Amino acid sequence: MAVLTQPFADAVAEAEQIIRSAPQVRTEQDLIEGYDYLAGNIRGALQLAWAYERDFPFFVQSTGPYTKMGLDNPDTVYFHAYLRDDAEYVISGHRGSTADLSFQVLNGDYTPVDVPDSVTAFDDRAIDVRADGSYEFRFVPSKNHQQGNDAFPLPSGSAMLVVREVYSDWSASRGTITIRRADRAGQAPPPLGLDTMTKRYGVAGKILLSRLRTFLAFPEWFYLKLPVNTLTEPRSTPGGLATQFSSVGHYDLADDQAMVITVPAASRDVAPYQGCQLGSMWYISLDYINHQTSLTADQARQDPDGKLRFVVSERDPGVANWLERTGHGRGYLQLRWQRLTRDLTPADGPQAEVLPVAELPGRLPYYQQARISPAEFAQRIAARQAAVAVRMLG
Repeated sequence: MAVLTQPFADAVAEAEQIIRSAPQVRTEQDLIEGYDYLAGNIRGALQLAWAYERDFPFFVQSTGPYTKMGLDNPDTVYFHAYLRDDAEYVISGHRGSTADLSFQVLNGDYTPVDVPDSVTAFDDRAIDVRADGSYEFRFVPSKNHQQGNDAFPLPSGSAMLVVREVYSDWSASRGTITIRRADRAGQAPPPLGLDTMTKRYGVAGKILLSRLRTFLAFPEWFYLKLPVNTLTEPRSTPGGLATQFSSVGHYDLADDQAMVITVPAASRDVAPYQGCQLGSMWYISLDYINHQTSLTADQARQDPDGKLRFVVSERDPGVANWLERTGHGRGYLQLRWQRLTRDLTPADGPQAEVLPVAELPGRLPYYQQARISPAEFAQRIAARQAAVAVRMLG
């Protein structure tokens, strides 16, 4: 008798081999982190397979602290729902106080050889948010679309709606959001059958292997061909996000070295959100709950000259804008600006310098103003832990 879950079990075994043979595995700790990454992908693949419902869609959290992928932004809560391009959908909710709320329709999913096209992308400035924060708008098939701020077209091939809530202040309030197919209100999906269950386990296995292969290949496209310990000029983020620019790089530092990243603090009328994060060689965020591995403009300490200076190091440099490497001698760097009102230029971008940690007091501008005590730093970590706990309950 066939085992219903066998295709998924086979995919898990193949995924383990992908992790074991990955080029970034150099130490036992690398492998341990890889196995933890695998666990998150297993959870994520099952969730995605069971959420594949286009007639009675619902939002699921695409990635989070325990289902990481694709150099997830610690400041973002990601949601997605599946769509069909010949149906009308109603999106409604309540706008929270996060720095950005954006919507993006993709014509497929990420694969090891391709990035899906963004067929529609906009933020909440394009919709009518009422005085009480509530909103409602529709996605309609392109052939039925009429111009207006309460309806957006679904071009042929539209397959997935991605929603991002972006925090600059981690104490900001989450919003609410729902989706429904317009002509299915009051109806119910058919009962599950054995064929559906069999298909879902098979799909989950395919999603698992695709996710792993895709995001092991992704850094080669966008990061690893860049000179090490440098950052690119700000550029529109690949994938068609309407109002996001990013600057990327990868680092390789000894324990007695620090990288100082200097970037102008963007004015809030240009970029309400600006953030910097570190990522592991598995192309996921480092532990941002219990360590300060990312900072937003709201969380960072700005110097008197209007610059933000982040110090990436393993050793505690004693400054407020320390980005902890947490034992990762190699990794990825990403800066993001969102909800932009203009394109960024090289002058808006970062500069990176590597120097000995011991030389920071004499070489870091405004070092005395940047200093922080261990007790103050611990308070920062406690605030992160509390904020993420609240966010995860939302």
